[in-house]
Amino acid sequence: MLMNLSRKYIYLLVTLFSIFFLSACSVRKERTLFYAPSDIVTDTIKHVYVVNDQGISDAYYKIKISDQLAVRNVQNPEFGATLSTGVSGASANNVAAAGTSQNILSFPVEPDGMVNLPAIGKVGVVGLTRREATIKIQDLYKQKLLKDPIIELTVVNLKVTLLGEFGKQGNFLLEKDNTSLIEIIGEAGGITKTADPKTLKIIRGDRSHPEIIYVNLTDINSLASKKLILQNNDIIVLQPTKGSALSEKLQSFNNIVQPLLVVVNLAVLIFTVTR
Repeated sequence: MLMNLSRKYIYLLVTLFSIFFLSACSVRKERTLFYAPSDIVTDTIKHVYVVNDQGISDAYYKIKISDQLAVRNVQNPEFGATLSTGVSGASANNVAAAGTSQNILSFPVEPDGMVNLPAIGKVGVVGLTRREATIKIQDLYKQKLLKDPIIELTVVNLKVTLLGEFGKQGNFLLEKDNTSLIEIIGEAGGITKTADPKTLKIIRGDRSHPEIIYVNLTDINSLASKKLILQNNDIIVLQPTKGSALSEKLQSFNNIVQPLLVVVNLAVLIFTVTR
């Protein structure tokens, strides 16, 4: 009788561990944000792999209607300084965490393509790059108000979102043209110890049919890809290693099995003592 009970006990353990290890293959998939069928390439990708390639975007962002422009004169810190960032709520906190230099007043680009600025009034900026708009605004301030101004212009609503195994997650401003993936990862404090550097992906463009860019961060040749120049509203996701995901699953499994083992051991002990 004792032998039969021990055998059932062993069978139970074998069954439980078999179920666990069979499910372990899909552990990381369960934790993957924005899973796509093409994510299987991460196990074999060498450098950069693109799904739904939409070509190379313009190197320099062109100002659009509804953009928020922050304008200040570098020679006069008080010029343009306020408590507003143009980004509200949780996003404002993330912006601060990302290392924004200071909070400055932002002005919306109106539907007519104009931005209304102090002292100089409305200025047409839609379709201009940040540099072109800066030069135009700087010249107007020089003509009407300031002596030899040095104008700094930032489009404060341009951002990317980092999710997953980064030092910091959240929204990060694209404060300059040609901001690279590596620069933003640096602002986020790098990647975590449990990150799998072969699984980074960038989700870009139309959300119903996005371009997906897979990046192998372990290969230095990945850095040469122009696809790693970030675009407004990019979502950057990094998965944990299979080992760390499995370890977390094992911990959850252990929390379930331990009470069961206590009950079984107690039953065996009672049977042995009362036999």
